[in-house]
Amino acid sequence: MFGVPTLRPFLTAAVLCLAALSSANAQSMISVKGSTVNMRTKPTTASEIMWELKRGYPLKVLQRKGRWLQVVDFEGDRGWVARSLTGKTPHYVVKSKTANMRSGPGTNNRIVGKAQYGDLMRTRAKRSGWAQVQSADGKKGWISQKLLWGF
Repeated sequence: MFGVPTLRPFLTAAVLCLAALSSANAQSMISVKGSTVNMRTKPTTASEIMWELKRGYPLKVLQRKGRWLQVVDFEGDRGWVARSLTGKTPHYVVKSKTANMRSGPGTNNRIVGKAQYGDLMRTRAKRSGWAQVQSADGKKGWISQKLLWGF
């Protein structure tokens, strides 16, 4: 059929693009901004506290509900945190039993320290699958991103 092209393909493409952007936005990473933040079972301060999270702890956002964020941590625990107590300062959590901290991004660099499962590390730089991190005691080093969870 000849004539004016239908808008259906364009509308379908636009809807799919918006859905993809919405999904990508919902799956963003955040970190705890407050000194200690409660992860709760429901999006209300009256709900049960599951965990107390330290400043910098990275979380993946699953959905937003008003002033609350549903999040998941590196162990797969899901809960709710107040949006106002979160930020975008990048951090990692060590997800392997131990991780070598190296002087540069690669296994050919010397080991300058060790990190343990669950250690919280401030992200300083990223390069070729490696992250330069800083521990709570100030020690800096590079760790393979395969051994880390966060951003």
